[in-house]
Amino acid sequence: MKKNVGFLLAILPLLLPAFSQDDAVQRPTLGIYFFFNDFKTAANIRATSLREVLRNSQFGKLKEMSPGLALNYITGLTKHFDISSTVTGSFLDYYKPDGSLLGQDNLLLEGDVSIKGKLFSNRYWVTPFLQIGTGISKYRQYWGAFVPLGMGLQVNLFDEAFFVFNAQYRMAVTNTVSDHFFYSIGIAGNIGKRKVTNKSVLPVD
Repeated sequence: MKKNVGFLLAILPLLLPAFSQDDAVQRPTLGIYFFFNDFKTAANIRATSLREVLRNSQFGKLKEMSPGLALNYITGLTKHFDISSTVTGSFLDYYKPDGSLLGQDNLLLEGDVSIKGKLFSNRYWVTPFLQIGTGISKYRQYWGAFVPLGMGLQVNLFDEAFFVFNAQYRMAVTNTVSDHFFYSIGIAGNIGKRKVTNKSVLPVD
């Protein structure tokens, strides 16, 4: 019982509204992210099944993942929905859809526009979210399209910045793209002005 009470007290601040937040809708923010592309796990899933990968722990190792940097822009549509656009860049040896490698490192550029659905509004310190969108990629002379499907967690830092943790499955739409996982962590800062509520003024005689 004491452990349960202690756990509730520990997470209670995360569930309470950030009362200093004036606007619940996400202001425009610009962020920078560090990420890893995981093609190996996705290739194992295609070769067998998700169940087999989970059962046999056939996940890609960190050394098999490709790091990169990303820029991200977010702006709010409503209290619970944001639009997010991201441009990423990483150097890697690309996995072909059959699981083999092309054999040479090159720059992979990816860009996507997504809709984020947040469980809570920005009045809360922490909010989980789901994400779906559409994206394009370029590797050497190959262009392709993919669909990012993901989930994440956004942590409010004093109403001016956010830590954002995100995991996505980037599903191939064209045969020039391979399915892969995308794991990122970053920080985003507000670049838009806080909305000011107009107050009515009584006329002066």
